[in-house]
Amino acid sequence: MSVTSRYRGAWEGFWSEAPEDRGAVFWDAEPVLTAGRHLADFEPHLTHPALPLIDLGCGNGTQTRYLAERFPHVVGADLSGAALDHARRADPGGSAAYRRLDAADRAEAEALHAELGDANVYVRGVLHQCEPDDRQPLADALAVLLGAHGRAFLVEPSPTAKAVLTDLARGPAGPPAKLAPVLRHGLTPAAVPDEAIPEHLRAAGLTVLASGELPLITTEYTADGTRIELPSTWVVAGAGSTRPSG
Repeated sequence: MSVTSRYRGAWEGFWSEAPEDRGAVFWDAEPVLTAGRHLADFEPHLTHPALPLIDLGCGNGTQTRYLAERFPHVVGADLSGAALDHARRADPGGSAAYRRLDAADRAEAEALHAELGDANVYVRGVLHQCEPDDRQPLADALAVLLGAHGRAFLVEPSPTAKAVLTDLARGPAGPPAKLAPVLRHGLTPAAVPDEAIPEHLRAAGLTVLASGELPLITTEYTADGTRIELPSTWVVAGAGSTRPSG
């Protein structure tokens, strides 16, 4: 199974038009506020931190480059070729590798696993943007990428985040400037119940090792200058229940 052509086309259209400027994309917040905060909850569960790390849904690679400073082999993977073009231009030194990947396609996940072996995987805000029928295939492909030894960190907006975004979009001045192109390309986030994420992971044969709540930081601000933060939940999962020693 692979994602719908509508979904693929929406992302290509969005990234083809997205500015190159740092922080110009709604969710492209500084890594110290995003991946950096997530690593504090992810790293204690990495039984094999030297495995390749895949930034799944890497977009323009802002978080990927940050992760590449902390792990020996990082691969940014995204459905959109235009997004990967952004990522490569922003990483002229090649600190990370970049690969096009339809994460709902098990065969593509199996091919990448055959190349890399087991991997740890970082997933920020991907499931909530998927078409509903793509969510379980994505979880299944994630299990393939992890193999026996990898760990996954997923962070997704909570259902209450949709209300925050809806209120912003319906404001008297219209949606904020950085949110408007997201909506225009049909990338409106869906409400994924918090309990659905661990259910998808368990159906894929994965064990939920830890979970919690953190705000997803955006690059946009309200009219009074407050940075917009979206309520979110995070989950660490893997094929087994073994905790790191020491």
